[in-house]
Amino acid sequence: MSNPALKTGHVALNVTDLGRSIDFYEALFDFDVLARAEDERAWALLGTEGVLSVALWEQSDGSFATGLPGLHHLSFEVPDIEAVRAAETTLERLGVEFFYDGVVAHGEGATSGGVFFHDPDGVRLEIYATTGVDGDSAPVKGAPTCGFF
Repeated sequence: MSNPALKTGHVALNVTDLGRSIDFYEALFDFDVLARAEDERAWALLGTEGVLSVALWEQSDGSFATGLPGLHHLSFEVPDIEAVRAAETTLERLGVEFFYDGVVAHGEGATSGGVFFHDPDGVRLEIYATTGVDGDSAPVKGAPTCGFF
C-alpha cells in the first residue's frame, strides 16, 4: 500500500485576544473571517475564497513558549519577493519588530528568503519567497536562518 501525498491543511493557534489576532491576520494576509463565535467559546476561522488557512482559538494566557517542545515557527510562502516586501511594509505599519533586519536569505548563497517576526501572542512567523534574495548575506552562518530565531 502506498502512502497518499500529504498536504498541510490549516493551522490552528491558541490566542489570548481573539479580536486582536483577527485584526492582525486580516491586515497581514487579507484573510476573510469564514466563521466566528464568541459565546462560551471564542474562535474564528480565517482564509481566502472560502478556503480555511488559520483557525484561532481564544483559550490561552501569557505568550508563546519558544523554549518548550512543540511548534518552532509557522511559515507562509508567497509567490515572489515583492509579496514579501509588501508584507514587510504591512508589518512595519502594524508596529511589528523583526527578528532580523528586514528581508534576509535562508542561508549563505540561497535564493530564497523572507522576514521573521512574532504575532501578537509571540508565535514565531516567517513569510518567504523561494527566489529573489540572490546575493544577500544570511544572518546565521552555517545553518538555516529560519531555525534560529
